[in-house]
Amino acid sequence: MKKIGFLPIDNRPVCYDLPKMIANIDSEVKMYLPPKNLLGSLTRNADRNALFEWLEDLNDVDYLVISVDTLIYGGLIPSRRSSDTKDEIENRLLKLRNILLKKANCKTLIFSSIMRISNNNCNEEEKEYWADFGKKIFEYSFELHRSEIEGNRSAKEKATQVAKEIPSEILIDWLSTRERNFSVNKEYVKMFDDGIFDTLIFSKDDCAKYGFNVKEAKYFEFLAQTRKGMFVKTGADEIPLTLLSRCISDGKKIKMAPIYTNPDEVDKISKYEDVSVKKSVESQILTAGGSVSSPDEADLILYVNNFKGEQGELVMNVDTEPFDGEFAHFDKPYFVVDILNANGADNKFVEKMFENGINGYFYGYSAWNTTGNSLGSGIAAAVTKFLAKNPDENAFKKLQTVRFLDDWAYQANLRKEFKRENLMDLNEIKNRFSRYEKEVAKALNVDTSKISYFFPWDRFFEIEVKI
Repeated sequence: MKKIGFLPIDNRPVCYDLPKMIANIDSEVKMYLPPKNLLGSLTRNADRNALFEWLEDLNDVDYLVISVDTLIYGGLIPSRRSSDTKDEIENRLLKLRNILLKKANCKTLIFSSIMRISNNNCNEEEKEYWADFGKKIFEYSFELHRSEIEGNRSAKEKATQVAKEIPSEILIDWLSTRERNFSVNKEYVKMFDDGIFDTLIFSKDDCAKYGFNVKEAKYFEFLAQTRKGMFVKTGADEIPLTLLSRCISDGKKIKMAPIYTNPDEVDKISKYEDVSVKKSVESQILTAGGSVSSPDEADLILYVNNFKGEQGELVMNVDTEPFDGEFAHFDKPYFVVDILNANGADNKFVEKMFENGINGYFYGYSAWNTTGNSLGSGIAAAVTKFLAKNPDENAFKKLQTVRFLDDWAYQANLRKEFKRENLMDLNEIKNRFSRYEKEVAKALNVDTSKISYFFPWDRFFEIEVKI
């Protein structure tokens, strides 16, 4: 029995319920999560004192997976908004160190974010002033870093000009928040060097070519070169699942062979990422504890539905050429990561997949949000099923039912429809899902009659599929 303590980023279904559903595939894996009401949401910080107590009382576990943004700031979103003082932060860091020192017998894997810089005027997940100055702050950061890298005088002049267009108190607040978070991440490196953590991952989310976040990532990438078990990865929400994969595999190098629907396009870069599709795929495999292999030698085939040219973005109405081939046949375990679009499945690909039929070699599907999100979650589920001595097929089918109804039915089809109509009536939403439920029921041979739907954060970005 592997006992895993798991502290999520927040209370969203993909952060809280998804890892639990993956762990349920293997009856020899027992996952311990804190009560959901202790975690943060879009508008509420996590109850950090209660979570520290939960962590301290968690005994007899083999592994700890911790999203430290939750303990230190109250969550991933609060890490960008928090006005906590340096002393408050330092006290929590000391508390974390002392608790983990008492748990030296278990392996500790942690994840911290490098604060993102969104290129938009939307403050839903940022400080209030992002609504007016988000794009300006992004531009200032981009041009100033660009001037440092390229020695570009005009870029520096542009950054200086943009800075004048941002109220000084706002720019000072943003810079001080960045510096505080950067300093906290440096403390994690010290704790890693002291043996407090076994694995440390820094995530870089919503990346561009230049910016303070890119500069900070380069700093940690340099440090990671000489530290085994320390990584800097593109992505965010899926990284705890990547750490879950490392716990479950625990040194067993599962050989995975990526096969692409568009093999000549693997050097393209996905939206919200800063590395090629090929590099993202291989990096996710390695960070999860696997190895990249040829199809003949592989334990698992990773079938990637990648894009030609530009990745589609369903929410932003960015179209791309859909899948136009035949779904490949495999005579060994395979799982599917559908990244033709950001924020949702490729309808043509799913159609062909269902026509092909889902057989016993199928080890999972994911088209969750970004390329990194899809890869991390898909790998975690496939690894868990592959290593389980007696995988729970009902648990696996439940997970796949949720993924198809979320990633395909909702994100690729119903989300824009609901948003356009401002539809949040749960009975009508159930009616709209019915035709997709029938398709999934037929493909997976499952009962979808008792499924219900909720908007956990009262917005259209995510939906909860409850079975």
